[in-house]
Amino acid sequence: YRFIVSGRVQGVFFRASASEVAEKLGLSGWVRNLNSGDVELIVRGDAASIARLEEWLWQGPKFSKVTDVKSEHLAEEILANMSGFEIRQDG
Repeated sequence: YRFIVSGRVQGVFFRASASEVAEKLGLSGWVRNLNSGDVELIVRGDAASIARLEEWLWQGPKFSKVTDVKSEHLAEEILANMSGFEIRQDG
């Protein structure tokens, strides 16, 4: 899945918190800030864990203020080689 999270989501430890939550849920993928001010996540894992992550994305960490979460299903081939979860540089 690909998620785009909008609102006050940069400068509030959103990437670090999202990475921690994703790892606890056993998901693999990455998270990064976008130049638009949004945060992008690409995740792979079981449907229940992805659903729990999406619920968390709507809340975010303490100082965030999420206004929107967009999601799209990605082809499995795109996600096939993912393992672990990383915080990527802004893009």
